[in-house]
Amino acid sequence: MDDTLQGKVALVTGAARRLGAAIARRLHAAGANVVIHYRGAESDAVQLEAQLNGLRKGSALRLKADLLAPIAPQALIGAALERWKRLDLLVNCASTFYATAVGEIEAAQWEELIGSNLRAPLFLAQTAAPHLAAARGSIVNIADIHAERPLKGYLVYSVAKAGLAALTRSLALELAPGVRVNAVAPGAIAWPEDGQFGLAERERIVATTPLQRIGDPADIAQAVHYLATAPFVTGHLLAVDGGRSLFL
Repeated sequence: MDDTLQGKVALVTGAARRLGAAIARRLHAAGANVVIHYRGAESDAVQLEAQLNGLRKGSALRLKADLLAPIAPQALIGAALERWKRLDLLVNCASTFYATAVGEIEAAQWEELIGSNLRAPLFLAQTAAPHLAAARGSIVNIADIHAERPLKGYLVYSVAKAGLAALTRSLALELAPGVRVNAVAPGAIAWPEDGQFGLAERERIVATTPLQRIGDPADIAQAVHYLATAPFVTGHLLAVDGGRSLFL
């Protein structure tokens, strides 16, 4: 059994489904106690919490929060500390993703996309920092390969993820040596469930990916686990994209 995170405590935002759930499961399998943050996917969060606690009693805690609310960072981190008295890892996975066409961008869209992808990770990191430092812990942000090469039609999302990449590097400087800060930059991992990408676009993406497939959430979870346990890595953005960024 993998015990690289035995006794550690990890807070994973957006952990009820998809990438976040895969990350939570991977960290839990490595021995971590996991805070499962969610906003709307309550049934998924309940199911995941039960599954993890079934594997190891008292090892998972689900917490509902709107990350755009000013009280969310303190509420989430405070709950983790109350339960386990420590915090070793913050994974900022929660994200909002949708197209924003130039000329039609609304202020509310800016606030939502920047809020979930950039503002929330900043204030969560700021609140968690002293507790992570006490544990010699780390932060892993889930960025995007389009942080460096914008995705056409998704201007605000691309700007937000570019900001998250800059935030990762800046926090790595600001919080060293007590806290390491890194990011995973996924390529195409799981298609959006709302059908934003049609069949032709999906085929084009796979065709321009050297490994000729999309990734699996487990690929991202493995990368997060690596960064969480790599003691001499900080300020790094790790692309997990099957080589697709070579063509962007």
